[in-house]
Amino acid sequence: MAKKGYSAATIAVVAVLLLVFLHIAAVQAKVKLGHQKISHLHFYFHDLLVGKNVTAVQVASAPTTDNYFTKFGMVRVMDDWLTEGPEGTSKMLGRAQGIYVSASQEKFQLLMATTFVFESGKYNGSTLAMVGKNAVVEQVREMPIVGGSGLFRFARGYALAHTHSIDLKTGNAVVEYNVTVLHY
Repeated sequence: MAKKGYSAATIAVVAVLLLVFLHIAAVQAKVKLGHQKISHLHFYFHDLLVGKNVTAVQVASAPTTDNYFTKFGMVRVMDDWLTEGPEGTSKMLGRAQGIYVSASQEKFQLLMATTFVFESGKYNGSTLAMVGKNAVVEQVREMPIVGGSGLFRFARGYALAHTHSIDLKTGNAVVEYNVTVLHY
């Protein structure tokens, strides 16, 4: 009667070959991606609701939005400037494109879905994606970086936002961002 199954030696050889193939695949993937890096970025975000250079516009609201001091349900689309310094005349680094929504009935909190599009300098042509809660009245807000492209491929990290200035009559604001990302 013939034996059923494989011998211990055959199983060991197959296991070793499998480990070798997995190691080769991991090495090839690492060569393609390169080494992981950490980058720190600093820029200013100009959210202009009023004036000749408007960068954010309201595109939707709920029928009850005006009943809330938080403007719950308000949706804005933005194409905000990213600059090196807080002045509007400072060197342009790119744009913050996306949406933000007043997402709390009781607190000034926005849900932000933003792509930082870099259009000059070292990161020209690269992007970072940020999605998360922005508790706008807090001194410093932390939001997650969930991805990127170009030099920021496979990015993950966080953004710290601090309001540099705000005009309470118009809502125009300049926000300082310090971003830390891991990427390949």
